[in-house]
Amino acid sequence: MASAALNTADLLSAAKRSLETYLEVHTDDDGALSFQHKGVPCAVQATQLVEGLTMLSMTCVVAWDLPASDELAAKLTHRAGDGLFGTLGVVSSPSGMDVTLRYAFPAEGMGNAPLGTLLMLVVSTASQLRDELLD
Repeated sequence: MASAALNTADLLSAAKRSLETYLEVHTDDDGALSFQHKGVPCAVQATQLVEGLTMLSMTCVVAWDLPASDELAAKLTHRAGDGLFGTLGVVSSPSGMDVTLRYAFPAEGMGNAPLGTLLMLVVSTASQLRDELLD
């Protein structure tokens, strides 16, 4: 178990170094990373599924409390089919629709440049989607 904790901590440290090239990144009390990009809050966590398979998962909150409408639902459905870097999540609540973008991938052994590039592709997708939804 200690090995898993060390692997996830090492991977989060690598992710933080990779992201700090582009953004200001904070380490939360639970070890997760958090940051914002163009108004989109994001969090990165690490999990070791089995030895040799440590995953990074990123969740970006694209928008919240959007007025529910058929037009918005159609736009999100269409956009979900276009995405390579992330899965859209939509939650309806009494105050509107909340939209997230989630992406998980095996990251153990990745260098800083490829890791940073992959993470920023996800973040950029979330920011672009936010711009589209709020226009």
